[in-house]
Amino acid sequence: MQFGAMNFPITPVLDEIDTFARLGFDYLELAMDPPMAHHSILSSSRAAINRALKVNGLGLVCHLPTFLTTADLTESLRRASVTEMQRSLDVAADLGAKKVVLHPSMAGGMGAFVLDTVKGYAFDFLSEMVDAARCLDVTICLENMFPRNRLGVEPDDFEEIFKTFPALKMTLDSGHANIDDRRGRRLKELVSAFGKRIGHLHFSDNQGRLDDHLAVGQGTVNFGELVRGLKGAGYDDTVTLEIFDENRRMLVESRERIEAMFMAG
Repeated sequence: MQFGAMNFPITPVLDEIDTFARLGFDYLELAMDPPMAHHSILSSSRAAINRALKVNGLGLVCHLPTFLTTADLTESLRRASVTEMQRSLDVAADLGAKKVVLHPSMAGGMGAFVLDTVKGYAFDFLSEMVDAARCLDVTICLENMFPRNRLGVEPDDFEEIFKTFPALKMTLDSGHANIDDRRGRRLKELVSAFGKRIGHLHFSDNQGRLDDHLAVGQGTVNFGELVRGLKGAGYDDTVTLEIFDENRRMLVESRERIEAMFMAG
């Protein structure tokens, strides 16, 4: 297993690289969001970022921008968001990332009332991204979202997505799956149905209501059961601890807990 941590995009990326290297992580998951990690800033700092990663022995996974509206009902906003996402993908590939995390499009605003239209836009966007990723030799790992997203939430959503786009992998997010499902049904079903399609993991905890990004063991996610399911599926790849605690030692404690679970017989 390889364990990574995600930068806080308010903080300069080079500072985050130094921090995660000191904490003993294997790679940086680079959240490509402004103000400090917009694709334009990353592109202009490419040499320095690559040098810092190499010096610190860190790998790289890129997380494409979170706060874009790639299925917006307003065409100009939708196309601007898609363009931003494509430019971010180009920069991720230029930085040497072979794996990128992508959020499904969200049905926001009035989109909830015309879900079929939004879904069409979302699939058009995925088609463009899959084609671009193929040309760049990058694997897209589509992340499961929480119910408010309305798209890319339930196992049935991913059944259709993976059938349409066989090249996609999944980023399984423990926190997202736990929201409004405190008994863990959704998380268990995602692992059962798509264990072999999982290409990346996001681990964080919550109380089943909000995406709190708590340390492992501070919420209601059943990590023991989750890890057993992943081991049964033969998963042995990247795990990002998406724990947004000011005390960065919580990242280390969570990593140690999860590492022990994977190592247990």
